Amino acid sequence: MRKVCVAGVGMTKFGRSQKSSIEMFAEAAMEAIVGSSIKPADIQCLYFGNVYGDLEEGQTVMAPYAAREIGLSAGTPSLRFEGACASASVAIRDAFIAVAGGFYDLVLAGGTERELAMGTPLATRAFEMASEAYYEGYAGITFPGVFAMLARLYSKKYGVPLPKLKERMAMVAVKNHKNGAKNPLAQFRNEITVEEVLDGPMIAEPLQLLDCCPFTDGAAAIVITTEEKAKKMVKKPVYIRGVGQGSGAPLYRQKDFTLIESRVAAAKTAYAMAGIEPKDVDVVEIHDCFTIAEIVASECLGLFDFGTASEAVEKGETRIGGRIPINPSGGLKSKGHPIGATGAAQSYEIVKQLRGEFVERGTQVEGAKIGLTDTLGGDSATLVNIIYGIKG
Repeated sequence: MRKVCVAGVGMTKFGRSQKSSIEMFAEAAMEAIVGSSIKPADIQCLYFGNVYGDLEEGQTVMAPYAAREIGLSAGTPSLRFEGACASASVAIRDAFIAVAGGFYDLVLAGGTERELAMGTPLATRAFEMASEAYYEGYAGITFPGVFAMLARLYSKKYGVPLPKLKERMAMVAVKNHKNGAKNPLAQFRNEITVEEVLDGPMIAEPLQLLDCCPFTDGAAAIVITTEEKAKKMVKKPVYIRGVGQGSGAPLYRQKDFTLIESRVAAAKTAYAMAGIEPKDVDVVEIHDCFTIAEIVASECLGLFDFGTASEAVEKGETRIGGRIPINPSGGLKSKGHPIGATGAAQSYEIVKQLRGEFVERGTQVEGAKIGLTDTLGGDSATLVNIIYGIKG
């Protein structure tokens, strides 16, 4: 395979937007294209992540409309990718494969989503569609319920008293809000305290309001190209060193939801391709749709031994300056979660971290050379891990 690099990245501010999904994507895409020192006409294919365009705006076939909106030629193919919250990461992985395999030299990948206009009832119903419909749906399960069960299972399996686990989960929210407060593109730029989390409204016991990520509008995009071209386009190309994707079973088919097999398998594939081990990773963007999700994911990725990640949070090991900084962007919890764009937003953060561009923002992970993104779609249906590095 050819070596593959990221040349440019772009991202909108997350939060409520008056723009359409296509308009938001065009904004992010043009930032990535201009940052790559190319023109829209140079792009050979668009890999576009979106989940709920039909429900949000009554619009399907967004990919070709987005392609023409940003000036791609009429002969440029455009493909829509849907993997629930992992949609953009699926698009990026497939773009990597296309460039590595020699079919394209320049691919634009990313995603967009407009959720806040749906309102809470419709958005909740829409999100529920990403869980298993035939059995789980009839039980009335929603994602807060799924991850509330996960927290209880984790507490029992590893002998972490639920009150202590809740406190450590609250520390995840506090950490991510502290990072997000410094991110000008984040939806919530306010710091919070453990007490505020624990005193908040109960959503699905033991998850409280500030344990949960928000509905969000936003878009993000990256330009993926060959090593040879990237060196001519930007001063500091970032390599995609490894990718992995796994497919999970419905909850009722899983023996142990605290060990998400699809995530473990996807991560192993990415590590093997990159030729590294978990200990080599310097910075991580993890899918923290709920605070317990960050804890469990960090163990499935091999960053901590199983049953120890919540204690590591309490010790400060996942803070910037800690052993393995997690979610310096603020994560989904503070930055926001426009599900079709989330994976590309994670990549935006990691690429800029590896380029050392967040010193002024105050969230730069010093000396970071290898970064990892982890994106979960559904309640474990689609898992994508991507490893980036400043050297191929």
